[in-house]
Amino acid sequence: QVQLVESGGGLVQSGGSLRLSCAASRSIFSSRVAEWYRQAPGKERDLVARITPGGSRNYAGSVKGRFTISTDNTKNTVYLQMNSLKPDDTAVYYCYTWGASWGQGTQVTVFS
Repeated sequence: QVQLVESGGGLVQSGGSLRLSCAASRSIFSSRVAEWYRQAPGKERDLVARITPGGSRNYAGSVKGRFTISTDNTKNTVYLQMNSLKPDDTAVYYCYTWGASWGQGTQVTVFS
């Protein structure tokens, strides 16, 4: 089973930026859809962004225009560039691809 390890979270002021990384234990993102989810306290885990092997991207309405998903297949890594962050973006962020086990996630906290 593919292992995923997220990193790059932190504490940032409203309007700031962060780039999250998700490293896979083997080459996989060239052949499978990669996704980022987030889960805020007391809420369900929601899909934030998705990228196909062909490069097509989809975003949740709440992050469209602010977040960008990308992959680097040479590094088996998927990224989430997050700009213009808002307190509502505070959550634990997870990456996922079919057949992988969920990682620990990375905490993003945005303060005003």
